[in-house]
Amino acid sequence: MSRIVMKFGGTSVGSIDRIQNVSNIVKSVYDEGHEVVVVLSAMAGETDRLINLTKDISDNFSPEEYDVVISSGEQVSVGLLAAALNENGIGASSCLGWQIPILTSNDHKSARIEAIKSELINKILKDKKVCVIPGFQGITSEGRVSTLGRGGSDTSAVAIAAAINADYCDIYTDVDGVYTTDPNKVPEAKRLDKVSYEEMLEMASLGAKVLQTRSVETAMTNNVALRVLSSFANENKEDAGTIVTEEDAINDQRVVTGVTSSLNDCKITLIGVRDKPGIAAKIFSSLSENNINVDMIVQNISESSRTTDITFTIPKDDLLDAEKIMEQIKDDVPYESLLTDSNIAKISIIGVGMRSNAGVAAKMFSILSENDINIDVISTSEIKISILISNEQAEKAVNMLHQSFILDR
Repeated sequence: MSRIVMKFGGTSVGSIDRIQNVSNIVKSVYDEGHEVVVVLSAMAGETDRLINLTKDISDNFSPEEYDVVISSGEQVSVGLLAAALNENGIGASSCLGWQIPILTSNDHKSARIEAIKSELINKILKDKKVCVIPGFQGITSEGRVSTLGRGGSDTSAVAIAAAINADYCDIYTDVDGVYTTDPNKVPEAKRLDKVSYEEMLEMASLGAKVLQTRSVETAMTNNVALRVLSSFANENKEDAGTIVTEEDAINDQRVVTGVTSSLNDCKITLIGVRDKPGIAAKIFSSLSENNINVDMIVQNISESSRTTDITFTIPKDDLLDAEKIMEQIKDDVPYESLLTDSNIAKISIIGVGMRSNAGVAAKMFSILSENDINIDVISTSEIKISILISNEQAEKAVNMLHQSFILDR
């Protein structure tokens, strides 16, 4: 008998019929003799509807009240599923984040889980019931409802799995696993049987949408075994889906495991910045203080003029805020001009095998050159190479790289 946390996303619980389907999936696992905890997202589209309601009230909606409104979507899901399970002959009990409790930081709209009390969950499991918990929410030290930010239900599930020492955390989505690239764009993409935590972390942060980045970080830190499965396919978990695990547990390791693309970034370039200590720190600390994540950074120094051009990428949604911040710090960080470009795509290849194989970057750049794809910015780490190109060439680049690194086998 195993202890399993099963997480279902918004698409999986998007209607009463789909909730009934989830009830049947949970029942099949429960009937095998396993202890089961279920973590749910809000029904598909519900969170967006609730966000729009807050916008209809005010453009400066209170973060504390925002979390109260937004967290209600998950509350509906868990109540419906718990009732469906009971109708299905399985004892089930729903528990909201504050009842468990799931303790978080006080950062409303983007809180982080600090601790999870497992006593109530363990009691429900001891009573041979399924415990149904809303993802994405918790409670602050001040007793206020908090939310973890979009995609936070995956993080909730992994954190709960760690807190109760679950054997597996199964993430059910509308796809049947993690693929070498987006199968909607590259029909030859193949499902990966296993992928390492590090690779999945890079893939999640670089455009793969199967898992949320913080959930992978939490799984890696706590050594939680993740399984990515489909809630719409009849499958045997022993030979379906993708297992996210330690690198040492993967026998057949490729040099390149996957190719990702993201059209959600924009590029900012500060022209003619004075080249002196502390300038870069001022620029990027100002962005960090406003919760703007910076990814790729390139600096070009002119020895003759003692100035530098600094280029970096941020999420497109943060562009207007970033431009305002750069204008605010101009007295402390003088620069000649600011250029922005949203017509870009970030293409990345990822693989832990790159650590021990030379020539991967040269091969990548040769492939792109042969296909007349110009590279604007390059960023590397031990297991990834990312580039910026024009977004019109993104699909072509992904297909060429996927084919050339033989990921379709």
